[in-house]
Amino acid sequence: MTRVIAIANQKGGVGKTTTAINLAASLAILEHKTLLIDADPQANATSGIGFDPRNIKTSIYECIINEVEPRDIILNTSTPNLDLIPAHIDLVGAEIEIINFPNREHMMRAAINKIRDQYEFIIIDCSPSLGLITVNSLTAADSVIIPVQCEYFALEGLGKLLNTIKIVQSRLNPDLEIEGILLTMYDSRLRLSNQVVEEVKTHFQQMVFDTIIQRNTRLGEAPSFGLSVIMHDASSSGAVNYLNLAREILQKNELTKVNNAEKVIDDVNELLN
Repeated sequence: MTRVIAIANQKGGVGKTTTAINLAASLAILEHKTLLIDADPQANATSGIGFDPRNIKTSIYECIINEVEPRDIILNTSTPNLDLIPAHIDLVGAEIEIINFPNREHMMRAAINKIRDQYEFIIIDCSPSLGLITVNSLTAADSVIIPVQCEYFALEGLGKLLNTIKIVQSRLNPDLEIEGILLTMYDSRLRLSNQVVEEVKTHFQQMVFDTIIQRNTRLGEAPSFGLSVIMHDASSSGAVNYLNLAREILQKNELTKVNNAEKVIDDVNELLN
């Protein structure tokens, strides 16, 4: 059973692409065949996983606009069990080009359905907007993860995103679920971070993941090496956080049976050896 998860937040700088890359890599490391789809014209997920967008000839753009077969543009990454459908700057024009297409909101779903049965998880990195490509991603997804940074404007725009999700649920994809709200960029030394965690958990309760992504130097520098954090430094807190998020998602979807003592990973190297 394939699970398609969109990572979405129209607010930039919340750790959306970081989450897409590292959640996909963590699921792959846990031996689940995973596809990462870069649906952001900035192509940060593409470069962050080791490919130069300037050298990309065919991307998700061609799948949506020209109906190129997705299997023909899938790239194998350096992480076992992890593949990529890249993005390109051309995707900027896709929203204008598909505006008069019939079923314009379902173009991404049509492309994904052609390869859906090849993967256990498909992770979509959405652009920081609520445009047609993001709506396409939400229409194609089974669920959505919303990253929220532990900073002052944490809840800014969240209501607008939740409203968009409700519209997609009512008109385009009634099966879309909120996988969870993910708190990112957490610094336990800061009173503000702790206040944001408390406020988000008070407002959204069970919708919030137990796993919190901490601020971590290795997490920030990994994309410059074209690697996920687990491939860059498996012992870092960032790698541990995202592996625990992957385990939490697997447990939530009853795709693994983990007893309470095994729910939290402390040493990532044990998994890699």
